[in-house]
Amino acid sequence: MSQRMQQGQPMIVMSEDSQRVKDKDAQDYNISAARAVAEAVRSTLGPKGMDKMLVDSMGSVTITNDGVTILQEMDIDNPTAEMIIEVAETQEDEAGDGTTTAVAIAGELLKNAEDLLEQEIHPTAIIKGFHMASEQARDEIDDIAQDVDTEDEELLRSVAETSMTGKGTEVNKEHLSQLIIDAVKQVTVEDDEGNNVVDLEFLNIETQTGRSAGESDLLEGGIVDKDPVHDNMPTEATDADILLLNEAIEVEETDVDTEVSVTDPDQLQKFLDREEKQLREKVDTIADLGADVVFCQKGIDDLAQHYLAKEGILAVRRAKKSDLEFLSEVVGASVVSDLESATEDDLGFGDVTRDDADELFYVEGEDAHGVTLLLRGSTEHVVDELERGVNDALDVVAQTVSDGRVLAGGGAIEVELASRLRDYADSVSGREQLAVEAFADSLELVPRVLAENAGLDSIDTLVDLRSAHDDGDVEAGLNVFTGDVEDTFEAGVVEPAHAKEQAVTSAAEAANLVLKIDDIISAGDLSTDKGGDEEGGAPGAPGGAGGMGGMGGGMGGMM
Repeated sequence: MSQRMQQGQPMIVMSEDSQRVKDKDAQDYNISAARAVAEAVRSTLGPKGMDKMLVDSMGSVTITNDGVTILQEMDIDNPTAEMIIEVAETQEDEAGDGTTTAVAIAGELLKNAEDLLEQEIHPTAIIKGFHMASEQARDEIDDIAQDVDTEDEELLRSVAETSMTGKGTEVNKEHLSQLIIDAVKQVTVEDDEGNNVVDLEFLNIETQTGRSAGESDLLEGGIVDKDPVHDNMPTEATDADILLLNEAIEVEETDVDTEVSVTDPDQLQKFLDREEKQLREKVDTIADLGADVVFCQKGIDDLAQHYLAKEGILAVRRAKKSDLEFLSEVVGASVVSDLESATEDDLGFGDVTRDDADELFYVEGEDAHGVTLLLRGSTEHVVDELERGVNDALDVVAQTVSDGRVLAGGGAIEVELASRLRDYADSVSGREQLAVEAFADSLELVPRVLAENAGLDSIDTLVDLRSAHDDGDVEAGLNVFTGDVEDTFEAGVVEPAHAKEQAVTSAAEAANLVLKIDDIISAGDLSTDKGGDEEGGAPGAPGGAGGMGGMGGGMGGMM
């Protein structure tokens, strides 16, 4: 061993299948992967953004321009790329909207960081500068943001419409935004300190195809998309006692498989009579409780259906668990798992009506905290994209009601932040100053991409925006429909401040996490999908299929 070391031969400590990418190659590898993800969603940004068609391995088609949906559906198996996808997922969880913005800024930060690395600036200095810029940007956002009256419906409508614009809801956005505002108000409560708390868990969204989005509706209660189990049952019940049952109204089966030899027809009849008696007893128990309506999560035997109909009880079987849990809030009932131990206190109270045209039951309770937003669309693809857009709008309106701060949209906040960060950079010493300036340049990606996606000249647009902000117009943004620079806040393009803060913070943290890596060691190929292609480039080849970790078939198609 000592002789080998004296000859200068390296000691092999890793397996033959392992890969290792170091130093400059590792940085190039990571930055290339992250930028590829950002490039994939940039064209979807803004009201004029384009959609992506995503086809999974089973042939299911998704058409959307929602950033987090695109990234989750794409077949990405690169470890660095998945770190960037986490930015979108975090943004979706924390703010509800702005996922494309967060990912695009993260990609631009890494692109500008690459230029700094070429200038021999150490990653540590870049990371520190980005962190300082991120903290300063959050302070500036708070300074620029306007406090709003959460009872101002006009402003909330602008927030909702801004979020939905470009997501297939333009034609009916006024109607939908009003439904969203009404829904958020229904589920808003005050905490002990007097702050507004929006509990979206009490808001249920149901979809239905075959009708226009303009026919979407908000119901103070829940919806059950089922039919009565028997034709002779009533279809409506006013001031009804409602039982929510998580137990089958069927003959109880034994826990073990058994065989019974029957030698006498009377013995068989006794078995049948016993089963009938069990079902009769279950129905009698329900009737004795005083239930007028039964929503059962499991099955109901045909004979039990007959007995329930004779008792005049409306029954529905195979209701979804989520529907039962939501109805428990609407009518104030408990979900019963053991019918024998049920009491009258477990029953809820409300009205049940039937919409024969849509084949739905509407369940409304007294002072119900839960509401249902029924979204309608012409086809499955239309209504799915409508639901994604409405979900984002619900989140941003809820954030606005809870946080109470808003900003001008249309790229106005990004240009103003960039200007202020450049002023801040003058007070930063050392090489971190260059990183702060690079951060400012990265933020201006948003108005540039908005202009590009609208078919406008991005350079001219950015020059006009900078000029307006230099003249003190903090709310000057881009009107993508006319190409003019105007006060976007007055024009009704309004975004929640919290979403912008989260986007800037998430993008900076993700970029710093990628920049801090200088060595990648993989036990096998650098793909996270070990069941994928066997082919791969040589270790340490960032430009090859193996070096890029095989961005996945879906990524290749998207790019």
